[in-house]
Amino acid sequence: MAEQKRDYYEVLGIQKGASEDEIKKAYRRMAKQYHPDLHPGDKEAEAHFKEVGEAYEVLSDAQKKARYDQYGHAGVDPNFGAGGGGWGGAGSWGGVDIDLGDIFSSFFGGGGGRRANPNAPRQGSDVSASVIISFEEAAKGCQKQVDVRLVKPCTDCGGSGAAKGTSASTCPQCHGTGQETRQQRTPFGVMQTQTVCSRCGGKGKIIETPCRTCNGVGQVRVAEKVGINIPAGIDDGQILTVRGKGNAGVNGGPAGDLEVKVSVRPHPIFERRGYDLLCDLPLTFAQLALGADIQIPTLDGKQDYSLKEGTQPDDIIRLKGKGIPYVNGRGKGDLIARVTVEVPKNLNGKQKDLLRQFEESLGNKNYQKRESFFDKIKDMFN
Repeated sequence: MAEQKRDYYEVLGIQKGASEDEIKKAYRRMAKQYHPDLHPGDKEAEAHFKEVGEAYEVLSDAQKKARYDQYGHAGVDPNFGAGGGGWGGAGSWGGVDIDLGDIFSSFFGGGGGRRANPNAPRQGSDVSASVIISFEEAAKGCQKQVDVRLVKPCTDCGGSGAAKGTSASTCPQCHGTGQETRQQRTPFGVMQTQTVCSRCGGKGKIIETPCRTCNGVGQVRVAEKVGINIPAGIDDGQILTVRGKGNAGVNGGPAGDLEVKVSVRPHPIFERRGYDLLCDLPLTFAQLALGADIQIPTLDGKQDYSLKEGTQPDDIIRLKGKGIPYVNGRGKGDLIARVTVEVPKNLNGKQKDLLRQFEESLGNKNYQKRESFFDKIKDMFN
C-alpha cells in the first residue's frame, strides 16, 4: 500500500484558507529549514525538502489549490477519476468510460498537468541584509561591504546538477518533450490530452548520477561579501536595493536583488529632522546680552557667526545649506541651532556682589517680559 501523503497545509505549517502571501512565507521558511545545503547527506531532510516543494507547487496555484481544497490529494492527482463519479471524476455515458476532468481540461485549459514550463528562465529570489553606519557616513555617503549567503550555480557541475563526467539524459518516458500524451474515448469522439511527464517533472531530462556537492540541484549556497554604495543623505531605516546581487536565477534567468536595511548611529550633538539638522547652542548670559562672535558646529566644521546684542533664550539661528544632502538630488537642508543659556554655579562672594550690583543697576525697564507679567498679576487681583 502506498504511503499516505501528509496534508499540504500541515506540511507548510499553516491553516487552511491561508493567504497567498502566508503560503509564500511559509514555503520560504520551511524550504530554508530543510535545504540540502544545510543537511548534506541527510535523506530525511531531503525528503522533507521535496515534500515542501510539492505542497507549495499545489497551494501556490489557484486552480490546483481549489481542487485540493475540494477533493484533497485526489484533486491534484493526474490519475484522479479512475473510479467514482462527480466533477472531475470518471463516469459512464452510453457504456463508454470517460474522464470529465480531462474533458474540461481540453476545453478550458485546466487540469493537473497545466503549469509553467519548468525549463523556462526564472529570476532568482531577493536577499535581505543590514548594515550599520555612523551619522557622518549617512550624511556624506560611503562604501560598505555586507556579508550575505547567496544561492549560486554549483561550480563542481557547472549548474547542470549532474556529477562530473556525466550529463543529464533524455527522459525515456516522454522522450525529451516533458509531456505525456493520452488518448481517450468520449461521447464527443477520441479526445487527446497532454500532462506533465510524471518521471522528469516536465524537464525532459533525467539526472541519473547527481552531483554530490549540490545533490543534483545545480545550485549551492555560499557566503560572500557584497560591496554597496550608500548615497549621501540616506536616513535611518531606509532600504537600499542593489539590482542583480541576490540569489542566482534558474535556467539562465536573471539574479534577484539584494535589499539592505541601513541603520544609522545617533550623533552626540545633532538630531535629524528630514533633511535639516537640529542642535542646542549653550551660551552665557553675557554673550546673549552683549552680543558676541561665536562658532556654530556643523558636519563640515565650525561656522563663524555674529550673535546680535539682546539675543533671547530659545531664539533660533538658521544656517542655510548646512544640513543633510538630498538623496540623489541637489542641495542640502538647513542647520537649525536653538539658543540656550547656561546659568553659572558656585559663584564666590565677590562675583555675587558684582552680580547684585549689576541687577540693581538695571531696574525694571530692561526686563520687559517680567514687568509685563507682574503687571498682569496686579490686574488680576485688583
